[in-house]
Amino acid sequence: MIIKGKEYVVKMHGNIYHCAMDITMDYIGGKWKTVVLWYLRNKTMRFGELKKQIPEITEKMLSIQLKALEDDGVIKRQVYAEVPLKVEYSLTEFGKTLIPVLEAIAKWGRTLGENEGKLKEVKKKEISHA
Repeated sequence: MIIKGKEYVVKMHGNIYHCAMDITMDYIGGKWKTVVLWYLRNKTMRFGELKKQIPEITEKMLSIQLKALEDDGVIKRQVYAEVPLKVEYSLTEFGKTLIPVLEAIAKWGRTLGENEGKLKEVKKKEISHA
């Protein structure tokens, strides 16, 4: 990265980064991490709740993403010794620093969707009681 005309790298957690975006994307890059973080930004959620919010993600991929975000200190996993086992996910204080970034990304996507796409309401399927 260039700062005041001089080239620098950042050495962090055993990695070498050549630009600030590289650092950011190491934490939130990929298709699913930002989506998971988006749903956790305002509340604590269980695995099943997250899966309902992101129906396109497989359970395996959601599990992988949650583990990676936990390993990076962005989310915390709270396990309650109950039967059945209760596990909740939430943003850490460090993770909460990403909220303005997530909101900016969402705003950009919303604007692009409004300008380039077509908004279509999703109708909930009614349950038949035959």
